Amino acid sequence: MLPSIEHRIAAQLGVRPQQVIAAVQLLDEGATVPFIARYRKEVTGELDDIQLRLLEERLGYLRELEERRAAVLASIDEQGKLTPELKAEIEDADTKQRLEDLYLPYRPKRRTKAQIAREAGLEPLADALMADPTLSPEAEAAKYVNTATEPPEKHVPDVKAALDGARQILMERFSEDAALLAKLRDYLHDSGLMVSKVVDGKEAAGEKFRDWFDFREAIRTVPSHRALALFRGRNEDVLRLSLKTAQELEEPPRASPCETMVAKHFGLEDQGRAADKWLLDSARWAWMVKLSLHLELELMNELRERAEEEAIRVFARNLHDLLLAAPAGPRATLGLDPGLRTGVKVAVIDKTGKLVDTATVYPHEPRRDWEGTLATLRHLAQKHAVELIAIGNGTASRETDKLAGDLIKRHPELKLAKIVVSEAGASVYSASELASKEFPNIDVSLRGAVSIARRLQDPLAELVKIDPKSIGVGQYQHDVNQGRLAKMLDAVVEDCVNSVGVDVNTASVPLLTRISGLNSTLAANIVSYRDQHGAFGSRRRLQDVPRLGDKTFEQAAGFLRINGGDNPLDASAVHPESYPLVERILADIKKGIREVIGDGKTVRAVKPEQYTDEKFGLPTVQDILKELEKPGRDPRPEFKTAAFREGVEDIKDLEPGMTLEGVVTNVTNFGAFVDIGVHQDGLVHVSALSNKFVKDPHAVVKAGDVVKVKVLEVDVARKRIALTMRLSDEAKPRDAAAPAARRGPAPQRREAAPPNGAMAAAFAKLKR
Repeated sequence: MLPSIEHRIAAQLGVRPQQVIAAVQLLDEGATVPFIARYRKEVTGELDDIQLRLLEERLGYLRELEERRAAVLASIDEQGKLTPELKAEIEDADTKQRLEDLYLPYRPKRRTKAQIAREAGLEPLADALMADPTLSPEAEAAKYVNTATEPPEKHVPDVKAALDGARQILMERFSEDAALLAKLRDYLHDSGLMVSKVVDGKEAAGEKFRDWFDFREAIRTVPSHRALALFRGRNEDVLRLSLKTAQELEEPPRASPCETMVAKHFGLEDQGRAADKWLLDSARWAWMVKLSLHLELELMNELRERAEEEAIRVFARNLHDLLLAAPAGPRATLGLDPGLRTGVKVAVIDKTGKLVDTATVYPHEPRRDWEGTLATLRHLAQKHAVELIAIGNGTASRETDKLAGDLIKRHPELKLAKIVVSEAGASVYSASELASKEFPNIDVSLRGAVSIARRLQDPLAELVKIDPKSIGVGQYQHDVNQGRLAKMLDAVVEDCVNSVGVDVNTASVPLLTRISGLNSTLAANIVSYRDQHGAFGSRRRLQDVPRLGDKTFEQAAGFLRINGGDNPLDASAVHPESYPLVERILADIKKGIREVIGDGKTVRAVKPEQYTDEKFGLPTVQDILKELEKPGRDPRPEFKTAAFREGVEDIKDLEPGMTLEGVVTNVTNFGAFVDIGVHQDGLVHVSALSNKFVKDPHAVVKAGDVVKVKVLEVDVARKRIALTMRLSDEAKPRDAAAPAARRGPAPQRREAAPPNGAMAAAFAKLKR
């Protein structure tokens, strides 16, 4: 009998069962992961948000497993086939796969050839030949010939039909044996080869998949990005994928060892007995017709699911890093959405993010109104005391960056700074219902400039308005399970928003929606109440918001900030339930809250052990003191920007050997993409990230990092730029021809920069 769900999760997470039991109870009561991680540390033994997310996911899986186990037991019991031994095996099944293997012979199915043979009374023939291989198959089969036509299901016209029916029964029996399935699955997982061939006639149409036109690799080592590329090639009818053993790929090919494993499992061998060959042929056909196809499909699906999980994990990690990128802070910002023929869209936001002015200027082709544009921008900057210029990185970005540089050079008295920011998803936001409600009288094209300005000021607050899948930091995001992806990304956004906290008096509905305990309705109610009654003066006033009850207040209050309110604690992460504890501390040190908050020397003199009790444990007291020392501390890094090199504005301007500064836009398992200001991100292959071996690129860089890179290779025709962060690496000649596509397993060594062909293969992993 398996341990309880809680004990199994505890073993998997490496924590105590009591921690899991407590966390499960809180989750079942409706508590959110951010709330539990931040305010219930004593209860869970300080499980962090990552552990709690894993616990929540595993809890769902194991509960589904238990529901399925009960359904399987009930189904087999109704059939009258539930033996004590089978029941014990089912109760010990620790995965869904094992459970389904055991249920396979009893699962209701369509009328199979084996079922038809049983109805014809041929099962005793199959049993007899299995039990005594010395029997002659033909002689035994002759006993079961039935030429009568009534009833039709009993009709067995000749010996061949009888033997064929008996073979169908054995093939089904062989293919539904749980122990055999487990052996074959393990063998193919360890020794099977993923083989890819180009579909005849698709060489030209499938050029982007050319690295896999003739490819093989151990299925257990295929990395996620390569697996997803292979499956995409199959979905586009360019590649044929199959699972083979090494013996089947020899010249000439040999039989798969799996055939021998099937025969051996059932004690079949050629001893020269009358039925030996017939039985071995039955085992061979069971493998070829049933087992091989079933296991190939299963292991391919397992690889796809594993690859999808890894791709989703990479996407989630990149999104986390992007959302928690350094904010420029409350500074008036001028946003520029670059364009050529349609002009550059301009939006000015004040330090609170409020839109205060807009314009459209035409500095580039075909109008080339450079001087008029500079005059307009100077006027807007002066009028609204602008400090920062945010420039979108799309079409005409470098030309517009040059424009901003000219403005700064000509008018140093304005004390402006310019920053190029990613505009991924800005167009999605511009056309959204949310943007229409927020700016009903502003043209769609100008809304993008607002988004660009705001995401510089506070990337988290602005990016939560956009579907995470539109932000462009994933790999193969359209090829993975969309429901699973959305769930994971939602969790990331929730964790990021709650780790920073939000100002309830300025936060938008989308930002408030992500706060622990809130939903879109409650978030809208908060904003509506704020609009009608003015700014919230205290957290307690939140309880006056319609439909915001005690439970919701408990979950949300600690993550909502009231800056400049009645109580300084309302601007911190100290939960209102802990205010009495703070009052005890203040009474002991005989100081008021405004004297203590931010006074590190006074706070550090408080001994947290003196204030623990049944309600507040040591972790909570320590967290409270940290907040008193640095109230509302922001976990995000300090704001800094990359400086793109003047004169390098297009891929044609690049030369191998150049050293440039850039911003990491996306991190994948095979490397990092870096924006160096030429409208085409360059790739730093995983082997070129560091002088040391790098297993996980995220351990070296993250989205939003400012890095120095050297240009290794430039392929203008295919718009590919190979970069290295190892500045001592030697560059290659421009547009060097790529060697033939790689055959066989991926190279394991990464000490040296990859050859051009490896770069080409890496670039073939489309950023989607």
